[in-house]
Amino acid sequence: MRDFDLRVTPARADLAAKYLQGKVAAARYVDGRVYEVIAPQTPLRQAPRPDAPLDTEALKGERVTVYDENEEGWAWGQLAADNYVGWLPRGALAPPGAPPTHHVAALRTFAFPGLSIKLPPVEALPLGAKLAVARFEDRMAVTKTGLYVPAVHLKPVGDNEPDFVAVAERFLGAPYLWGGKTALGLDCSGLLQIALAACGLPCPRDTDMQERALGVAVGDSSSLEFRRGDLVFWKGHVAIVRDLADFLHANAFHMAVVSEPIAEAIARIRAAGSEVTSVRRFEAASGAVASARLVI
Repeated sequence: MRDFDLRVTPARADLAAKYLQGKVAAARYVDGRVYEVIAPQTPLRQAPRPDAPLDTEALKGERVTVYDENEEGWAWGQLAADNYVGWLPRGALAPPGAPPTHHVAALRTFAFPGLSIKLPPVEALPLGAKLAVARFEDRMAVTKTGLYVPAVHLKPVGDNEPDFVAVAERFLGAPYLWGGKTALGLDCSGLLQIALAACGLPCPRDTDMQERALGVAVGDSSSLEFRRGDLVFWKGHVAIVRDLADFLHANAFHMAVVSEPIAEAIARIRAAGSEVTSVRRFEAASGAVASARLVI
């Protein structure tokens, strides 16, 4: 049996996905059932408890394959977008509805129960949430479940942002939250993942996965002339280069997404005992980030 990364492999000693039979040892193997996230955002935790560590978040419209449920209202499954495995609140999931037609392109937006924006909103939707829109009415998108969302805050699925750095810059000032993926709170790898996703680029969830999968390694951080969009990695951390002098990152030192001088930040992190492990760069013949090559 080969070793598998259990963060992205639905396997436990007592149960594993049917497709892993013969590859991992488990007491039994089951076919999963696909669900859709219906909450604006929902936690994926290491254990089926509300106080268990937050590994990541799933956003509205994401698909999840569920392999197990318990009596306390938790479902154990795997996210379709990045393959992450963990426990989600069962109430945040439902059988899949109509395929999403649009995604939230604003940092956050509201969903209303009717046409008037004076009505109390029923949901606050984060950037990246996906919706199935039935029609448009008086500058509002009406979803197939009857929610009214400002049309100006949506884009059709496939209409991607051109610059993931610009997307990340919109999160400046957002609080740091381990495992978070929205403007309410996010971590360094979540910031990179959600920014790349807005450009239609797949991205693993954790920094070690990202360092292996994204772009190509370039130069040494002490002598390299940085380019916008370069990724600077440490063990357990990543920053996104804005220009020759500055990068931005969600970090626990500032407890926020901040922009700071590259040289000063590298020196500060070195003083705390961590050295840069690599700088990685997207290759794109056209220069457009949206056409960057991912090595996966």
